Amino acid sequence: MMLTDRYRIEIANRQKLLSPDRKLLRRAVRSVLQGEGVPSAEISLTITSDQEIAVLNQTYLHHEGPTDVITFPLSRQDELTLEGEIVASAETALREAERRKLDPMQELCLYVIHGALHLCGHDDLAPSARRRMRSRERHYLGQLFGSGPKPVQ
Repeated sequence: MMLTDRYRIEIANRQKLLSPDRKLLRRAVRSVLQGEGVPSAEISLTITSDQEIAVLNQTYLHHEGPTDVITFPLSRQDELTLEGEIVASAETALREAERRKLDPMQELCLYVIHGALHLCGHDDLAPSARRRMRSRERHYLGQLFGSGPKPVQ
């Protein structure tokens, strides 16, 4: 069995503003799963609009407006296969990438990595946990892009 056979990563694109690099997004999720020691996983990744993610944000988290990424764990911590959904906003990625002078796909990968880390059990509520999560994000972005997000040329 190949190492990547342990992970099933399905990607749905529900927006038209950004053409997502599916191979890169799969690599982003896979790198987190491998790096965090997840033995097997079934992950659904949806790239969506601000409008759609705002509805999910209100419905499930009771927060108003769009956000960058939302995760839905579907398995218990004690199960062998990690199952979950990651929903990321391409529209937010485009807006934030422009503001931060970054490539939109790198910004989207940041959201996907952040979501995958949440599914692996990380949280960013306390300052120390947030610092740890940011460090893990930088680590995985570095694996994908070398030294992390780079400004758009």
